[in-house]
Amino acid sequence: MYDLLIIGGGPAGYVAAERAGHKGLKVALFEKKELGGVCLNEGCIPTKTMLYSAKTYENALHGEKYGVFAETVRFEYDKIVSRKNKVVRKLVAGVKSKMKVNGVTVVEGEAMIKGRSSNGIEVVCNGEQYLGANLLICTGSEASVPPIPGLREAGDIILTNREILDLKEQPKKLVVIGGGVIGMEFASFFNSLGSDVTVIEMLPEILGNNDYEISALSRDLFTKKGIVFHLNAKVVQIDGNKVIFEKGGETHTVEGDKILLSVGRRPVTKGFGLENLGVELERGGIKVDEKMRTNVPNVFAAGDVTGFSLLAHTASREGEVVVNNLTGREDVMRYNAIPGVVYINPEIAGVGETEESAKAKGIAYKVAKLPMAYAGRFVAENEGGTGLCKVLVGEKYGEVLGVHMLGNPSSEMIYGACMAIEQEMTLEEMKEVVFPHPTVSEIFKEVVFGF
Repeated sequence: MYDLLIIGGGPAGYVAAERAGHKGLKVALFEKKELGGVCLNEGCIPTKTMLYSAKTYENALHGEKYGVFAETVRFEYDKIVSRKNKVVRKLVAGVKSKMKVNGVTVVEGEAMIKGRSSNGIEVVCNGEQYLGANLLICTGSEASVPPIPGLREAGDIILTNREILDLKEQPKKLVVIGGGVIGMEFASFFNSLGSDVTVIEMLPEILGNNDYEISALSRDLFTKKGIVFHLNAKVVQIDGNKVIFEKGGETHTVEGDKILLSVGRRPVTKGFGLENLGVELERGGIKVDEKMRTNVPNVFAAGDVTGFSLLAHTASREGEVVVNNLTGREDVMRYNAIPGVVYINPEIAGVGETEESAKAKGIAYKVAKLPMAYAGRFVAENEGGTGLCKVLVGEKYGEVLGVHMLGNPSSEMIYGACMAIEQEMTLEEMKEVVFPHPTVSEIFKEVVFGF
């Protein structure tokens, strides 16, 4: 009899397993592919590894801006992919090691929920029965594949985030359907390596959930780098290597050696016996409360399968909330300070309310912003670079509501803004925080003094 059965070894599942095992619970973790889930094997880590190679190449190409001159700068695509695979293997091994250290039983195979009995919740895997007092469902998400005519007939020309990571050759022309985070990260990667990239987006702007002004500035920068954008455009057909789309009442066609389909992800709720428990669904995912509890007693869900905040760090925190409550610590999941990062070059990072979301919620706010060039470290390390930092605060109390940045290294600075929002810090309190000098993070404080 296990204290906790976990289906899915992604960021929600393996973090929950590690925390639960560390606290003395008897845990079994089921994973049908590789530990680490989509994030470690097909998403976060492999893409960032490849993006870093592209950034290194781009920096070498333009080293003369810093007085550094390199002859015959080149890259080898197969070596970029090989390094990506090495990094993934190393980190997967690290997750396996954590499971062993914390006494977690890892079961490699496809788990199937059989139901609940007087003995507990029953899960079968590889022909063996496992009983648990509690069940945590972390089955994640998969790429959405819309019913576009001709899509399936196009064969291996069509790629999702999974297939594009294992390409043997760099496409000379890449068409990206969907200008969200995943689509733009691959667009940035291949643009840096010299591919002709076209992005087709249904919405009026790329990176729809980000601050609109930041997204527009980013698009302008990538347009100057050579990426072609078609906004307010609807793909109506795939004809071999051609993407046919409608825009402004007219029909257009663009060709690509490869076509990346990146129009979102959907929770995985089928194929593992969820229906045998009568778990309630909402927005296509599993419905949960603030403690990640489903409508079925002792059954929890965390990560992308909830269909709410499809981010690895959100998933990890949700898994921790489950374990904390199971082990006697009252805890609830909060989503007001979840950071979002787009690892393009230059990076985008944001947390909390945007101007658009604040207006939609009727929140009275004030906003201040400054170019990143107000931070001396940014000027020193980003010759000719453009960036922006925007801070939103409540109009009445001056509490930090949101922070949004464009410029490197935004991803490494945003956690400070997360802490400010989580702790409900005000402008006056932020002004008293001492930032190290010189750092790009000082831009946050510079903006705060602009109110």
